[in-house]
Amino acid sequence: MKKSSFVAMMLGTVSGVVFALGMCMALIEEWNSFKAGVIFGTVGIVLGIITLLIWRKMEHKNPVKISGKAIFTVALGIIGALTLGVGMCFCMVWNKMVIGVLLGLVGIVLLLLLIPVTKGIKE
Repeated sequence: MKKSSFVAMMLGTVSGVVFALGMCMALIEEWNSFKAGVIFGTVGIVLGIITLLIWRKMEHKNPVKISGKAIFTVALGIIGALTLGVGMCFCMVWNKMVIGVLLGLVGIVLLLLLIPVTKGIKE
């Protein structure tokens, strides 16, 4: 295993655990730690971004260029994941199966659209 892959794996794991712990702290009401959870979640996101930057530097890759396509791709992924998650909440939490299934399907279609957006359609 290359050193850069090992470092990225370790930092990525730490950032993922900190983010997940922060989200649990913020969303589980019994813990009464919403503010601390938001702080932990934010630290996890920042550590994830730092991990990406460190890995790219160790691999001698060019910095990430922000373009309109990149912003659209990220926005499509976020909207698709949130739509799928809201559909699941409608089904499992609020017992509204029809609208939940429909929203879930819309979310899945949005996430599937990421493939042609990122890879393109070739013959």
